[in-house]
Amino acid sequence: MKIKPVITDQIQTKHTSFEVNFRLEYNITFISGDSGTGKSAVYSFLEELAAERKDFRCFNYLDKTKNYKNTIKKSKGKLFVIDNADLLLDDTMRSYIAFDGQNQYILIGRNPTGLQLTQDEIYELRSASVEGKTIFTLGKVF
Repeated sequence: MKIKPVITDQIQTKHTSFEVNFRLEYNITFISGDSGTGKSAVYSFLEELAAERKDFRCFNYLDKTKNYKNTIKKSKGKLFVIDNADLLLDDTMRSYIAFDGQNQYILIGRNPTGLQLTQDEIYELRSASVEGKTIFTLGKVF
């Protein structure tokens, strides 16, 4: 739905020989990528960052039995990182997220259907090796 980021437009974090450097242009950023591209690794790095930042919250398939839906709906001013979003989110939550202007989302998965996103909001996870480090960035999907 092309809302500008409400929490942050940049995420940078380092973990051993890995670095995450994301520029966020919209309130919802959907990150796609083939198996083995590092999506789950990036999620774990962002989960570590969330331990330091009170405005970040992370959910994945392990949270399916928890009341993550209620947490999202009651929150304001949070950045939610959701791994395997296409598996975790039902149609009701996809619709809620699509119109939520109070929070920001990074959704990691394979299928953005039901999120009412434009092509501009869907990114591919990219990685490059630079001086012994793997740097993860986002690239536009064409």
